[in-house]
Amino acid sequence: MSERNIAPFAHVFLKLMQGTVYEEERSYWKDLLSWQTELHKYLQQVGLQLVINEADGFARIVQPESEDGEKSLPRLMRKAKLTYEATLLCIVLREALEEFDLKGNGTKLFLTQKEIKERLALFFKERHNRSKMLKDLNKPINSLLSIGILRISREDVANKELQQYEVKRVIKAIVNNEKLEEIKTKLNLHVNPIQ
Repeated sequence: MSERNIAPFAHVFLKLMQGTVYEEERSYWKDLLSWQTELHKYLQQVGLQLVINEADGFARIVQPESEDGEKSLPRLMRKAKLTYEATLLCIVLREALEEFDLKGNGTKLFLTQKEIKERLALFFKERHNRSKMLKDLNKPINSLLSIGILRISREDVANKELQQYEVKRVIKAIVNNEKLEEIKTKLNLHVNPIQ
């Protein structure tokens, strides 16, 4: 294959196809911003959309739902169905990021597993439900690691409680304010049913 036929933005396109691109990936980010018009046009031709959030420093590809009357395209990206526990963890992390942003302490939020447990515990009134959830926290954490909402920033094999995670800002796009309130209402009814 001749290199003359490869688009100059191909490396950025392929990186986006692998997942979210962050500002900290400096060379990709710079090229993404330089080629954004061309990337928008190309992705639009194949039914995809480039979403760039410069304020939070991330970009990703989304596949909009087909509108009425349009021929529906096969789904390129599967919608990840999160377990109840992973959804709850998403809400807790999204709220933690909101608080962090309001305090203006920096751009990256880091939480240890112990801090995550403490935040989750506040959500449960019943002790039995709380201990059940906190007992196996690795499953929802691993779920969010796999979809790019969390990233291990400091591993601690000896003491998992001290393992530190970065909460990636893409969570704001995945769980926007409207979705946050909707899910919180549903989860609250599930965790603390009306008697």
